[in-house]
Amino acid sequence: MAKKDELGKRGEGLAARYLVARGYRIRARNWRCAQGEIDIVAEREGAIVAVEVKTRSPTAFGHPFEAITPAKVARLRRLASLWYQESDSAPRSLRIDAIAVLAPPGVSDRDVVIEHLTGVC
Repeated sequence: MAKKDELGKRGEGLAARYLVARGYRIRARNWRCAQGEIDIVAEREGAIVAVEVKTRSPTAFGHPFEAITPAKVARLRRLASLWYQESDSAPRSLRIDAIAVLAPPGVSDRDVVIEHLTGVC
């Protein structure tokens, strides 16, 4: 597995643990369909949340949130709708969140910085 893929997998795992610690229930991880992938589908207080996770080691290429473009948000909305259609849920609401995981080389999981934006669209 490439270092970039390992970093992404680590970030998604840390993001999932972060969400669970805050009362979210993870419904799916890396949910895929023909149109793309949702990193994490979570649920909290009757709301379904599609979560885009961006992990960076150095920030030389910018903050992780900078990689979430309006086109990506629109695609996530479509994907969240498709996930909902395939699920057996009847959520009160559906929203898109973004989580940035800043994990510099040599930093332990407990010292990683996690930022969570709710309702990015």
